[in-house]
Amino acid sequence: THTDERPYRCEECGKSFRHRSTLTIHHRVHSGEKPYKCPECHKSFTNSSGVVRHWRTHTGEKPYKCSECHKSFTSNLGLVGHRRVHS
Repeated sequence: THTDERPYRCEECGKSFRHRSTLTIHHRVHSGEKPYKCPECHKSFTNSSGVVRHWRTHTGEKPYKCSECHKSFTSNLGLVGHRRVHS
């Protein structure tokens, strides 16, 4: 079932999360820990999805495509921002 309950609270800043794992990742904002490294250039990230997004800068992969003009982007965020040009 869907719930807006956020039982996992950060003691440092008070931000709350639905999942303990998300709180664990959030703690890295405060600790500065960046355990995920790019195998190509060794840039560090707080979570694995950061490495995946960054890796595309090395591979040139752009999996997010605009359905109107077919322009491609490395991230969904880039595509969402681009869609504004069509509205």
